Amino acid sequence: NPDKKRPFFEEEARRAKVREEENRKWKRSNSLDNDREIADEFVPTEGGPDPIVCDVGYYARRVGLDVEELQVQTEDGFIIDLWHVYDPEEYTRMSEDDRSDRGPQIFTPSKKKLKDPSQKRKFPVLLMHGLLQSSGAYCTNDENSLAFYLCKSGYDVWLGNNRCGFKPKHASLEYNDPRMWCWNIRQMGVFDLPALTSRVLYETGFGKIGLICHSQGTTQTLVALAKEQRPDLGEKLTVFCALAPAAYAGPLIGKMYFKFMRIITPGMFRLMFGIHAFIPFMMQMHQLLHPKVYGWLGYKVFSFLFDWTDTKWDRGLRDRMFQFAPVYVSAESMRWWLGRECFARHKCILSTKEDVRAEEKEDHINGNDCHTLRADDADGLMSQRTLDEHTRRPKGSTAWYNEQAPPFALWVAGNDDLVDGKKLLRRFERGREPHVNVVHSKVIPEYEHLDVIWAMDAPEQVFKEVREVLWKTCDARDECRVPKGCEDVKRWTPTNRVANGESEESQSSSDDAE
Repeated sequence: NPDKKRPFFEEEARRAKVREEENRKWKRSNSLDNDREIADEFVPTEGGPDPIVCDVGYYARRVGLDVEELQVQTEDGFIIDLWHVYDPEEYTRMSEDDRSDRGPQIFTPSKKKLKDPSQKRKFPVLLMHGLLQSSGAYCTNDENSLAFYLCKSGYDVWLGNNRCGFKPKHASLEYNDPRMWCWNIRQMGVFDLPALTSRVLYETGFGKIGLICHSQGTTQTLVALAKEQRPDLGEKLTVFCALAPAAYAGPLIGKMYFKFMRIITPGMFRLMFGIHAFIPFMMQMHQLLHPKVYGWLGYKVFSFLFDWTDTKWDRGLRDRMFQFAPVYVSAESMRWWLGRECFARHKCILSTKEDVRAEEKEDHINGNDCHTLRADDADGLMSQRTLDEHTRRPKGSTAWYNEQAPPFALWVAGNDDLVDGKKLLRRFERGREPHVNVVHSKVIPEYEHLDVIWAMDAPEQVFKEVREVLWKTCDARDECRVPKGCEDVKRWTPTNRVANGESEESQSSSDDAE
């Protein structure tokens, strides 16, 4: 059996048997026994064989939780979805009017009254998804889904979705209006993310929330927090947890099909892909194909394009994982990633190619670089004068962030060819961001890009640490319930350790030792 070579083969088989047994129990009694393996207080209200549907609420109910959908309006008029994951035994869902959008104003004071002011509340966290996905990606692994894991640990979990998503909506524009699709990562960062953050703050009554992002979600956050964009957003966050942070390009950007996108002119790109949605045919196929066929096809296409595998995933749930992708995105946003004058050329979201190369060469000359210098740098295509000008600048002079930046925590996939998270870590280590405190960092050598949310051992490798980082940076610990597993987690005290040259690994170790 070739599958025996899979690293979690035995655990996959065990989970498959558990799912099969639970399906039989559900079919016999139409409700699962209370002595099932999960916590007794979370009783499922859905069960049986998985129909494989694009419905976050359904999968939440299979693990004893539920989801309500809120509408949020951005400052530029887009109506976007915000999903609230909750325990139905503790929370009563809002009315339809309360869940509708509240207009484009953001960061307005909350006038909501607590049902029981004496009861300690759950600390709110917002999760943001990756490229071409929705936040349903955080809800596909039953008990081992990040959203459900955090909710059952004792956090108030909110799932944010960027503009257009599965159903493009705008306060005044129609689907066929080109202005509906005139946006890229910058607008997702400076409009969508603040609007979602503002709504969570309003609904919960807290002054700050924790933010967790994966892949493109980290990109829009890194852009939004930049001092030239919307740095005040940082004052609303207790911590920014970045999973597979996408700030620098990985070697995959050199693939022939991505090179082709980079070579063609902006006009040719728009001629090929239009000025509306990017290949909307994909969403039409989602409606027409059988879920299993669509899941299989989705995996094959994404695996080919982005060079990742399902080696560490629960293959029995793989078809479910791809029901929440792709979503509607603008052709302009894909040009931001792949166009000739954009990310694909500079290989960085906030620095030019010349600045990136100067930093790489500076590290190489100083003997503290941990990767091989590219051949074009070694051949001297970047002038010595450019390097001299860069090295004469004081440390931090090219910083992306100011003092409003929240604490950062990073989980880097070491086998990720799509983005280079290690390069972002080095940026912090070398003192190029003196205002950023990295409270935790981890490089997982064997992980690929999606493993940080879908690997079978992600709860131990990632989720547990995310849960602890959220709690140690929480600014309202006295009025919040202590999450399960965080009873011994000490409060984090702000420092400038990274700016002073101390590595993130030493910070993580010292925090864990407290």
